[in-house]
Amino acid sequence: MRELVEVSRYLVLSTADAAGRPWGSPVYFAHVDCVEFLWVSSPDVTHSRNIAVRPEVGLVVFDSHAAIGTGQGVYMPAVAEALDGDDAAQGIEVFSRRCVAHGGAPWTAEDVRTGGEFRLYRAVAQSHGILAKDGSADHRIPVDLSQGRG
Repeated sequence: MRELVEVSRYLVLSTADAAGRPWGSPVYFAHVDCVEFLWVSSPDVTHSRNIAVRPEVGLVVFDSHAAIGTGQGVYMPAVAEALDGDDAAQGIEVFSRRCVAHGGAPWTAEDVRTGGEFRLYRAVAQSHGILAKDGSADHRIPVDLSQGRG
């Protein structure tokens, strides 16, 4: 599970608005120990507006290049928020390091300040599951990250 998260660059962020209408968005991400997931977005886009009214989200990380029938995914219910102050400053360092390692531009706390064009968001995974490869349809196995390699 950890390897799949580490090699993936995008996750699918699933949000819902106040009325419960779903919205899915692929976002480039960084992570801390496969528990905290960080991304940069405009506060005006649909998923950011949804998080402001309904912070419960779903995250899926998967290999979109896997052959049909061989794919694996990590499924995580999470709680998301826009970060401010010290949390944003610390989180953007993590995000920026990964972004630069993948050939992107560096990011600073000034780039994601409150009131600016972009904000840094964090989703904290409440649990993790992976798809079982036992022939069952959509059989997910819980992953306990406290037990070493997940």
